[in-house]
Amino acid sequence: MIRHVCERAAGCALVEAVVVATDDQRIARAVESFGGRCVLTRADHPSGTDRIAEAADLLGLAEDDLVVNVQGDEPLLDPAMIAVLVRAAEETGCEMATLAFRSADRREYLDPNCVKVVTDERGRALYFSRSPIPFVREGNGPLTFLKHLGFYAYRRSFLRRFVALPPGKLESVEKLEQLRALENGHAVKVVLSPVDSLSVDTGEDLERVRAIVAGIR
Repeated sequence: MIRHVCERAAGCALVEAVVVATDDQRIARAVESFGGRCVLTRADHPSGTDRIAEAADLLGLAEDDLVVNVQGDEPLLDPAMIAVLVRAAEETGCEMATLAFRSADRREYLDPNCVKVVTDERGRALYFSRSPIPFVREGNGPLTFLKHLGFYAYRRSFLRRFVALPPGKLESVEKLEQLRALENGHAVKVVLSPVDSLSVDTGEDLERVRAIVAGIR
């Protein structure tokens, strides 16, 4: 799975380098086996963004370098998704950018593993939740919502500020690291992805991905 993620991420022309950040020697060995680049981090990070911040330190990134966080459970990611995210991070005044996909899938809407986001008129996040948001009252039209995709972009300088903040109350309840930024007054730009993405959160997801990959081949 991690090889698929690395190779697809490297397919984006705007990406200068793909580096896997992990605390697991098994993952590091797997990455090295296909010629990938890896950094080993501490095992006590409360979130993926905290891990990315340590990796940025280990790599010696400059304060103005743009960092894109792609999770290792996204083997079907499209390089175009990263390109859209990078451009949004470069063009907006927000300190953090992320992706969403407009969906009408009721199963996903009710699934707590599928995170939902609501935004203001400028496309800035108001809230992220595992609960169905916005709540659609009966008779108010067809169900549509923004499905959050777990891709982030931020400057190295913002990562320093982010990890200095204690985990927020809402972050702890929802187990969503991006809420730490909102709870502390930082703007998060939400940009629409050109395609949907299937993250592997369950065994069922894994089987679906395997079937899709087999079909591609």
